[in-house]
Amino acid sequence: MSSSHERNAARKGSKKPHGKPAPARFHPKRDNASDDWLWGWHAVAAALENPARGAPMRLLATADRAKEIEARFGRPAALEIVDAPLIGQNLPAGAVHQGVALRGPPLEDVSLEDFVARPGAVLIMLDQVTDPQNVGAVLRSAAAFGAAGVILQDRHAPKLTGMLAKAAVGAVDKIPTARVTNLSRAIETLTESGWRALGLAGSGERTLDAALDGQAVLLILGSEGEGLRRLVAEHCDELVRIAMPGGFESLNVSAAAAVALYEATRVR
Repeated sequence: MSSSHERNAARKGSKKPHGKPAPARFHPKRDNASDDWLWGWHAVAAALENPARGAPMRLLATADRAKEIEARFGRPAALEIVDAPLIGQNLPAGAVHQGVALRGPPLEDVSLEDFVARPGAVLIMLDQVTDPQNVGAVLRSAAAFGAAGVILQDRHAPKLTGMLAKAAVGAVDKIPTARVTNLSRAIETLTESGWRALGLAGSGERTLDAALDGQAVLLILGSEGEGLRRLVAEHCDELVRIAMPGGFESLNVSAAAAVALYEATRVR
């Protein structure tokens, strides 16, 4: 029969008199700021090759991904080779990280003055579009169609990290992005410098393809539920609609942005 000393030791989790202690497992330092991370191969690779970013604070990768990183970029000083589940511990639940995640300095926003109204240039402005996947998809389309940049409202737009960056598939580091406090004033600033502001709305009298004329154009899209806010719409040079002969009244904002960018590119 065990002595009372042995029973108390067992209750306290002390090492048993016989046998070896369990081997220690390696755990990377946990970083609780999960919304500051980029994950997914394309998002991380684009960040690593972007000279505008500072050195990453942390770069977690599986052994296979680490080999790809080293072959393409050399070995970053911040690289930590870990198992896939340990990468997930630093990210939101369900994040599909593809074996790599990076946390580093955020990108600096550009200013409106950086957008030059050259003939055929296209800008996208989002009015209170808050869903990260939608914003990420818009950034991806903007990069694919060669837009000059994307403008977001500072208080009503998600960070350019996490799920947004994953949906953008690297476009966060390829398309200039500006954040402004007041969209109406931003429209005024841009139109004064030569941009033509077209707001997309189902109530537009003309279709977008009919309104495009090759000038530098600012395409303004509202949230899927509310559309453009009244004051933003009033600052547009014209409200236009996307031709939809199938009878639907509206498109998802990221789909509408892709169609609008295609139309603007076709005219250009």
